[in-house]
Amino acid sequence: MAQEFATAINCIDGRAQKPVLEYMQKNFGVEYVDMITEPGPNKILSQAQEIDTIERLNKKVKISVEKHNSQIIAIVAHYDCAANPESEDMQKKDLRNAVKVIASWKFPVNICALWLDENFSPSVIS
Repeated sequence: MAQEFATAINCIDGRAQKPVLEYMQKNFGVEYVDMITEPGPNKILSQAQEIDTIERLNKKVKISVEKHNSQIIAIVAHYDCAANPESEDMQKKDLRNAVKVIASWKFPVNICALWLDENFSPSVIS
Protein backbone atom coordinates (compact mmCIF):
# COMPACT_ATOMS: atom_id res chain seq x y z
CA MET A 1 0.00 0.00 0.00
CA ALA A 2 1.35 3.40 -0.91
CA GLN A 3 2.00 5.91 1.79
CA GLU A 4 -0.45 8.77 1.77
CA PHE A 5 1.64 11.84 2.62
CA ALA A 6 4.94 13.45 1.77
CA THR A 7 6.21 16.89 2.72
CA ALA A 8 7.67 19.56 0.45
CA ILE A 9 9.42 22.66 1.69
CA ASN A 10 8.88 24.64 -1.46
CA CYS A 11 9.23 28.19 -2.71
CA ILE A 12 6.10 30.35 -2.74
CA ASP A 13 6.52 30.78 -6.51
CA GLY A 14 3.29 29.46 -8.05
CA ARG A 15 5.23 27.86 -10.91
CA ALA A 16 6.85 25.46 -8.44
CA GLN A 17 3.74 23.97 -6.82
CA LYS A 18 2.23 21.71 -9.47
CA PRO A 19 5.51 20.19 -10.78
CA VAL A 20 6.60 19.31 -7.23
CA LEU A 21 3.20 17.84 -6.35
CA GLU A 22 3.11 15.71 -9.49
CA TYR A 23 6.75 14.62 -9.16
CA MET A 24 6.31 13.51 -5.57
CA GLN A 25 3.06 11.69 -6.29
CA LYS A 26 4.63 9.83 -9.20
CA ASN A 27 8.08 9.12 -7.76
CA PHE A 28 7.27 8.55 -4.09
CA GLY A 29 3.87 6.91 -4.45
CA VAL A 30 2.01 9.39 -2.26
CA GLU A 31 -1.45 10.76 -2.71
CA TYR A 32 -0.97 14.03 -0.82
CA VAL A 33 1.90 16.47 -0.40
CA ASP A 34 1.92 18.82 2.55
CA MET A 35 3.25 21.95 0.85
CA ILE A 36 5.16 24.23 3.20
CA THR A 37 6.03 27.38 1.30
CA GLU A 38 8.51 30.14 1.93
CA PRO A 39 10.36 32.47 -0.45
CA GLY A 40 13.72 30.82 -1.23
CA PRO A 41 13.59 28.13 1.47
CA ASN A 42 16.90 26.58 0.42
CA LYS A 43 18.66 29.90 1.10
CA ILE A 44 16.84 30.41 4.41
CA LEU A 45 17.84 26.97 5.69
CA SER A 46 21.35 27.05 4.26
CA GLN A 47 22.34 30.48 5.53
CA ALA A 48 20.60 30.14 8.91
CA GLN A 49 20.06 33.88 9.26
CA GLU A 50 16.28 33.80 9.77
CA ILE A 51 16.08 31.67 12.91
CA ASP A 52 12.38 32.43 13.56
CA THR A 53 11.51 31.30 10.03
CA ILE A 54 13.57 28.13 10.41
CA GLU A 55 11.78 27.35 13.68
CA ARG A 56 8.39 27.84 11.98
CA LEU A 57 9.44 25.53 9.15
CA ASN A 58 10.50 22.92 11.69
CA LYS A 59 7.12 23.12 13.48
CA LYS A 60 5.25 22.73 10.19
CA VAL A 61 7.35 19.73 9.18
CA LYS A 62 6.75 18.21 12.62
CA ILE A 63 2.98 18.39 12.06
CA SER A 64 3.32 16.75 8.66
CA VAL A 65 5.55 13.95 9.99
CA GLU A 66 3.73 13.32 13.27
CA LYS A 67 0.10 13.90 12.25
CA HIS A 68 0.16 12.82 8.59
CA ASN A 69 2.90 10.20 8.94
CA SER A 70 4.91 11.74 6.12
CA GLN A 71 7.90 9.55 5.32
CA ILE A 72 9.78 11.87 2.98
CA ILE A 73 10.67 15.55 2.99
CA ALA A 74 11.71 17.34 -0.18
CA ILE A 75 13.48 20.68 -0.06
CA VAL A 76 12.94 22.53 -3.33
CA ALA A 77 14.74 25.26 -5.24
CA HIS A 78 14.14 26.55 -8.74
CA TYR A 79 15.43 28.46 -11.70
CA ASP A 80 14.67 32.20 -11.71
CA CYS A 81 13.91 32.45 -7.98
CA ALA A 82 13.12 36.01 -6.93
CA ALA A 83 14.07 35.36 -3.30
CA ASN A 84 17.29 33.50 -4.11
CA PRO A 85 18.55 34.99 -7.38
CA GLU A 86 21.86 33.11 -7.24
CA SER A 87 23.36 30.89 -9.92
CA GLU A 88 22.15 27.32 -10.32
CA ASP A 89 25.39 26.06 -8.75
CA MET A 90 24.94 28.29 -5.69
CA GLN A 91 21.28 27.34 -5.33
CA LYS A 92 22.22 23.65 -5.48
CA LYS A 93 24.88 24.26 -2.82
CA ASP A 94 22.16 25.88 -0.69
CA LEU A 95 19.95 22.83 -1.32
CA ARG A 96 22.66 20.44 -0.11
CA ASN A 97 23.20 22.55 3.01
CA ALA A 98 19.44 22.73 3.59
CA VAL A 99 19.27 18.92 3.53
CA LYS A 100 21.85 18.87 6.34
CA VAL A 101 19.79 21.33 8.38
CA ILE A 102 16.61 19.30 7.90
CA ALA A 103 18.50 16.11 8.83
CA SER A 104 19.60 17.79 12.07
CA TRP A 105 15.92 17.97 13.07
CA LYS A 106 16.09 14.17 13.52
CA PHE A 107 12.74 13.27 11.99
CA PRO A 108 12.57 9.56 11.05
CA VAL A 109 12.16 10.28 7.34
CA ASN A 110 14.06 10.37 4.07
CA ILE A 111 15.10 13.76 2.74
CA CYS A 112 15.69 14.72 -0.86
CA ALA A 113 16.69 17.88 -2.68
CA LEU A 114 14.69 18.81 -5.76
CA TRP A 115 15.86 21.26 -8.40
CA LEU A 116 13.37 22.76 -10.87
CA ASP A 117 15.08 23.77 -14.11
CA GLU A 118 14.11 26.55 -16.54
CA ASN A 119 11.14 24.42 -17.67
CA PHE A 120 10.19 23.73 -14.03
CA SER A 121 11.01 20.07 -14.55
CA PRO A 122 12.06 18.51 -11.23
CA SER A 123 15.15 16.41 -10.68
CA VAL A 124 16.78 15.07 -7.52
CA ILE A 125 20.24 16.40 -6.81
CA SER A 126 22.77 14.75 -4.56
